[in-house]
Amino acid sequence: MRIGGTRLGRGGQLVLAAGVWLAALAATANAQFFGSTQGPDNFTLRPPRDVPSVPPAPTQSLIPPSGNVAPKGPLLPSLPAAANPGAQAHVAPTAPSVPAGQGVLAVSARFGHDLPAINGGLHWRVYRTESNGLPRLVKEEKGAAPSFVLPPGAYVVSAGFGLASVTKAVQVRAEAMKDVFEIPAGGLRIEGRVGDARIPQGQISFDLYKGSQFEPGDKRPIASAIMTGDIVLLPEGAYHIVSNYGDANATVRSDIRVEVGKLTDATINHRAAIITLKLVNERGGEARADTQWSVLTPGGDVVKESIGAFPRVILAEGEYRAIARNDNKTYESEFRVVNGVDREVEVIAR
Repeated sequence: MRIGGTRLGRGGQLVLAAGVWLAALAATANAQFFGSTQGPDNFTLRPPRDVPSVPPAPTQSLIPPSGNVAPKGPLLPSLPAAANPGAQAHVAPTAPSVPAGQGVLAVSARFGHDLPAINGGLHWRVYRTESNGLPRLVKEEKGAAPSFVLPPGAYVVSAGFGLASVTKAVQVRAEAMKDVFEIPAGGLRIEGRVGDARIPQGQISFDLYKGSQFEPGDKRPIASAIMTGDIVLLPEGAYHIVSNYGDANATVRSDIRVEVGKLTDATINHRAAIITLKLVNERGGEARADTQWSVLTPGGDVVKESIGAFPRVILAEGEYRAIARNDNKTYESEFRVVNGVDREVEVIAR
């Protein structure tokens, strides 16, 4: 099993766990990973453990191939467990009787040759080319193995599985036919941590890009604002994650690889803390309202600006300078952010 990743950016690292068969995802939707073996480049590779079966979740709408935003909430397709992941995937069930002069196309999908069937999360579209050369959508289904009743002729069938899709030209005849589509795809689920503490949902989000961050080319995200626990379905291959903890400078970039038929869990470790700023007349005093704040690096770069008596800012580990403006006066103080140590920083108005 290949597991790829890299620890990059200020104060962060990536932990990957792969090996859960995506076709068995419904039975292991709440699976946790335990133990660790130290891998190269300071990665921790965590094997999956057996967990009790849970009822499969209902099929959710997945990101269409042309989309660029991951929907909020889990993207969990209803996928029954595969008893033998290496066994030959089953084909579509027997098609119904063929109406006179019509053809029946029964379709199904699998992750690849000798790999499990994809039993949920599929979106099928059937197109026929018009006389003007433009394709026209004639049928659409979201089942695992639908059968399409069609007049004989040439069609184009698209099978979508999240952000992965396969398109195939099909010649329908006046008889029952079966076709199996191979979609080499996998799943990616991401979470963030500071030390051993999981970052709560809503404080962190992830953007996903195709290819390594070091490769030239299009740098637009293929999925944005991915939340903790979302499962994004992707073509197999290399990707990189931009993890944004808060809206200041706690950002980590990491390369990952998605494998066919597998769910990869990526844990992004941030080195950061939550800082609450207060402008007070004396230590432990009451905070002044309507204070304008600027947080700067030692070099003078502005990291975050805000207004209020108790603004909270999530900052990467390091040295900073806080500038407070209140009642036409300016005050400042230096402070240090220690990884995982959330605290108040008081600026004395004198």
